[in-house]
Order: sequence, then C-alpha cells, then structure tokens
Amino acid sequence: MTGYDPSTALVVVDVQNDFADPAGSLYVLGCDGVVGRINDAIQRSQAGGASVIYTQDWHPPSTPHFAKDGGVWPVHCVAETWGAELHPGLVVAGPSIRKGSNGEDGYSGFTMRDAASGEDRPTELESLLRDQGVTSVVICGLATDYCVRGTVLDARRLGFETTVLTAAVAAVELAPGDGERALGEMAAAGARLD
Repeated sequence: MTGYDPSTALVVVDVQNDFADPAGSLYVLGCDGVVGRINDAIQRSQAGGASVIYTQDWHPPSTPHFAKDGGVWPVHCVAETWGAELHPGLVVAGPSIRKGSNGEDGYSGFTMRDAASGEDRPTELESLLRDQGVTSVVICGLATDYCVRGTVLDARRLGFETTVLTAAVAAVELAPGDGERALGEMAAAGARLD
C-alpha cells in the first residue's frame, strides 16, 4: 500500500463532470467506482500529512483541441461550465491547477502545449510542489491514456518519485489496449504501479 507523508502529494487528475459523469461529453467508460477509490486515497493522504492537488481541463469554447476546430476531441471542460466542474462526489481538499485555458493541449498537469507553435509551457504545479518540499507524487484520476499518462511522464522527467494508483484510474481507450500501453509506458519511465 502506498505510504503518505509531508514530502508527498496526491495529484488528482481531471476528475471533472465531462469525464466522470455519464452525462458528460467525454465520459470515460469504466470509471464507475473511481471517484470512491480516489476519495479513499485522499483520506489516506491527509492522515499521513500529504498535500492534495487537483488538475482541471479549463478550455475556451473554441480551441484547436476540439474536433469542431480541427482537433480530435468533442467539446469538453469549457471554463465555467458544469462539464468543467470537479465531480460533486469528489472530496476537494486542496488547490486546483487549471490547464488549457488559452487553447493549449493540456494533457499533463505540469505542462501545456501551444497548439500553433508546439511550444510547451509550464503550469503552476511544479512550483507549487517544490514550494511545499514535495519529492514524491502519487497520481490518480482520468484518463489513464491521456492526462494521467502525461502527468506521470512529466513528473518522472522532473525528478519526482512517482506512484500511479492503478485502481483509481480509467482509460478512454480510443484504440483497444491504450490504457495498458500507457501503464507500461509509465512503468518504463520509472513510475511505480500500485
């Protein structure tokens, strides 16, 4: 079982209505029960003195990220809408990092990629963790093969000891097996799968 202490942060990735609610525009099939398992992890992390940080997609109404504007995804997590809100069943016990608010691809909680230039820009997540003396992150949320994957790979690149709570993630699976492939990639990057 994953241990928590003040040098650890639980990073809860994109548990928002558009992903976690069946009425959401990009509902992640198979995420039933994930919110409850994440809440259990939040309780354990708080008991150990770890911080909890959330990420949220926070898109404008039009962005190259959306299929209607030339991207891949249906419109989702538009800023200030129901779809962008954290799921009401999720325990909120810390700050939230919003990503993609200027039309960037915001897969990782740590970086956003400008759709036009391809340039990566940091979010506030790394500086928030460093300011708190965090050296180890535990990551859960949605979706395994996109935003969880991106967040985990960036956490490893930035030198954080990284654990993925495999029972508290679920995959979009645009292609069958995407979730398992993403977990394999995370493990190959040095993340511990728990």
